[in-house]
Amino acid sequence: MKIGILGAGFLGRAMATVAQRNGHEVMIANSRDPKTLISAAAALGCATGTAQEAAKFGELVVVAVPFGQIDALPAAALDGKIVIDTCNHYPDRDGRIEALENGVTTTSQLLAAALPGAKVVKAFNAILAKDLETDPTAPGTPNRRALPLAGGHEQAKRVVSELVDQFGFDPVDAGGLADSWRFERAKPVYCIRHDRAGIVAGLAAARRDAELPHGSWRH
Repeated sequence: MKIGILGAGFLGRAMATVAQRNGHEVMIANSRDPKTLISAAAALGCATGTAQEAAKFGELVVVAVPFGQIDALPAAALDGKIVIDTCNHYPDRDGRIEALENGVTTTSQLLAAALPGAKVVKAFNAILAKDLETDPTAPGTPNRRALPLAGGHEQAKRVVSELVDQFGFDPVDAGGLADSWRFERAKPVYCIRHDRAGIVAGLAAARRDAELPHGSWRH
């Protein structure tokens, strides 16, 4: 599969590495000139381009940009595409968003509103970049790490679920985009290692008005 990756930070680069490890063709982009990615491209072994080019290239596109930059994404080029939303809202970095703080919406619903023609699936946001590269195991491995995903397009969710499994993790369907808050930043399963049963329990235990201490998920 051709995968476009918008965002060349830690997670974007980790997604490029794991995707290529599993036989996919990758083009990565950042918000600047592709020439700024020459060193990263050499290290990763993938193609580089503008955000527009990477969006057009991908049969599936990964959004791995700071949440405050979602309005700058090439929306038209993503029409009809499956878009994996890996974004997390950090108020100190992205600014305070009243609708998120009041529980009116989710980060993925806001991304879907910014990309009205895309099939948005929330996935790969609840794992640290280094763990994405080092934690994969084969299907059936005891206590295999699981990752949650959510989305409103069932076919798109199936494709992403298969990708999660291929990348080395048990996929756990958490519902629609309106339910994706259950594995956003500072919720019980956010970037903390769990098997399938642990993810299911953690999603059920999540409360909209309760957060883990900031940074407690780093290890």
